Amino acid sequence: VTCIEVVEAYVERIKEVNPLINAIVKDRLEEALQEAQQVDKLLAENPGDDYLEEKFPLLGVPITVKEAFALHGMPNTSGLVSRRKVIATSDAAVVSRLKQAGAIPLGVTNCSELCMWYESSNRVYGRTNNPYDLQRIVGGSSGGEGSVLAAACSVMGVGSDIGGSIRMPAFFNGIFGHKPTTGVVPNDGQFPNAQGMRTSFLCTGPMCRYAEDLELMLRVMAGPGVAKLKLDEKVSLEKIKFHCMDHDGGSVFVSPVDKEILQAQKKVVEHLESELGVQVRRVAIHKMKYSFQIWSAMMSSKDSNGQEAQLFTDLLGDHGKPVWPLWELMKWLVGMSSHTLPAIALGLTEKLMKLNPGGNAKLVSMGKSLQEEMEALLGRDGVLLYPSHPIVAPRHHSPICMPFNFAYTAIFNVLGLPVTQCPLGLNSEGLPLGIQLVAASYNDHLTLAVARYLEKAFGGWVLPGEV
Repeated sequence: VTCIEVVEAYVERIKEVNPLINAIVKDRLEEALQEAQQVDKLLAENPGDDYLEEKFPLLGVPITVKEAFALHGMPNTSGLVSRRKVIATSDAAVVSRLKQAGAIPLGVTNCSELCMWYESSNRVYGRTNNPYDLQRIVGGSSGGEGSVLAAACSVMGVGSDIGGSIRMPAFFNGIFGHKPTTGVVPNDGQFPNAQGMRTSFLCTGPMCRYAEDLELMLRVMAGPGVAKLKLDEKVSLEKIKFHCMDHDGGSVFVSPVDKEILQAQKKVVEHLESELGVQVRRVAIHKMKYSFQIWSAMMSSKDSNGQEAQLFTDLLGDHGKPVWPLWELMKWLVGMSSHTLPAIALGLTEKLMKLNPGGNAKLVSMGKSLQEEMEALLGRDGVLLYPSHPIVAPRHHSPICMPFNFAYTAIFNVLGLPVTQCPLGLNSEGLPLGIQLVAASYNDHLTLAVARYLEKAFGGWVLPGEV
């Protein structure tokens, strides 16, 4: 097929389903079609040229980009009303690399306000819906990406993740998402970007429908940083030491893990044991019970230079007047606030966190010892199986009643470990199931290899409406 035929097919698909899911918030379809014609011209002038494949590994591949990343000529608001008129005049580092590799951006996708909530809804673009059930959430903050990929409106997408913002949308929408080892893929060119300690928690990574695309995309996004990963090492699945943990140990802050998610995880364990002849070792890591508290404390801790984490309320103000969460809450109750309720609630929580510095210091040290425990457990050949989220995609607005469920993904941000979210088919209600695959730092190649294997075994992405 020609590149123009491929892009035209995606353009038609976007026009057909985006009005239902509201995932792409600003498109560049005309420009994409022009770029596709240029690709076809290039291919016609250089038939059978292997050099092209080497130089442009993503030549003509349609992609989408989370709106929090700068994509030249596209809005870059991160769902903040005060940034409504902000248009990117350059490309974020990873977007630039993907374009240089030949990818064709189709547009930018929705996220939660300032990328700090797990429902992708804001006062600039409204709410994004789950393609498997429009009454369900898509996750956040890279929720538009999760939805657009699941609905087959794009081939691959750019996401970012500081508490599960790649993996939760990938889980809720039944696709693959990879949070790389910290510090390998550049975060430059997204708003808000991390400061202080948070620079070692925020990760930019690939989201795709097919497992094999994760590595291809990761290589391009990481650029020279890819040398730190062992992507060229051949992985022998039979030699991996698999560990399995069914839940966090029963934190009072999060929902119990859903039966069907546990069942799916059990099937994975049984499959690995019967087909690969490995023994999956059950582990109980006690400190995981405090995942939410550890993540919160580490997110608000100072870095080695004593730099404080940037306050969320300052980000909400975006260099303008400071935002007072209590006042915003009063305004919200009468429909006058330009912020979403989760953003206001986060501002209030942040104020409360500052009231207990002693408790926070204990939690930070618990986080450091958990990191050492995890690295020792996983070593150079270990992979941990762990739920991506305690429940499948919940209904719209309901996350506000269970705000800390994201702890299942967030803990791995502060531990700096690479994690791949892998889909495992649909549950009895036709909603996606999945699992997190976790390895020690710089062992991304292990989780990616296991994801490719599980895709073959369990079918991977399922087209919404097909079942």
